[in-house]
Amino acid sequence: MSGSTGLRRVGFLTLEDRTGYVIDDAIVIDELRGRGAHVEEIPWRRFDAAKGDWDVVVVRTTWDYQRHLDAFLAALADIEARGLPLANTAAMVGWNARKTYLRELEARGVPIVPTTWGEGLDVADVRALAPGVVKPIVSANAEDTFRLDGTLDDAFVAHVAGRFAKRAWMAQPFVRSVLDEGEYSLFYFDGRYSHAIRKVPKSGDFRVQEEHGGLIRSITPEPALREAADLVLGALVDVPFQARVDLVRLDDGTLALMELEAIEPSLYFRTDSGAAGAFADGLASWLTKRR
Repeated sequence: MSGSTGLRRVGFLTLEDRTGYVIDDAIVIDELRGRGAHVEEIPWRRFDAAKGDWDVVVVRTTWDYQRHLDAFLAALADIEARGLPLANTAAMVGWNARKTYLRELEARGVPIVPTTWGEGLDVADVRALAPGVVKPIVSANAEDTFRLDGTLDDAFVAHVAGRFAKRAWMAQPFVRSVLDEGEYSLFYFDGRYSHAIRKVPKSGDFRVQEEHGGLIRSITPEPALREAADLVLGALVDVPFQARVDLVRLDDGTLALMELEAIEPSLYFRTDSGAAGAFADGLASWLTKRR
């Protein structure tokens, strides 16, 4: 455990019902408390920014935000309007909440998984997108993410069409390397690399999240992975306090950005002994720059 961060009171925003989620923030909370900080986890819907002399409020495990996006963004805006430092900022969260940010990063030179964008789907549209993956523009934890393969039965197609009848969507080719090589995640605090993991889906699935049975392993990233992730961070207008860069390998060997998570990333503190310290150091550094 490193020395004091100079932080006295830290608020961690979370969600009301944490049932079924894998949350290891207790590790970093212990780290911060060991450095003299008082830390509270508070559901974002019940956070009263007028109460508590907070040094900083961190958007952590708010993993239901995508279902209530307008209310969530309004809550974050209220926190900032009261003069409280918010990490990540409401502007960063608002930008990152809609996956159209990928188009902006691609325009800045970041390789992304090839993506088609649209709004509204009917049965014929769903069949036309196969084979591939379709997901909402606003989503988290693989909710309403569907793999469209060559065995689309009528009931499944009708279900997918119903879910996207009046929603904005994005469609991508299925990246086959995800099934065996998996997806890589590299973590950054205040723009500095911290640690990395590899996520592989369970047999018979394509989703890498732990909640869906994904297997998580700590890795030391090869130089090409670091370079690809650093490129993403370098393409941002503002450096977020916390960021997770998710990369996959395309058929031609290109490491492409699947997602940049700069809202409430799972940070997998348990996979790296230095991760909690890097978070605490990064939070103190980020806050110092904004005071």
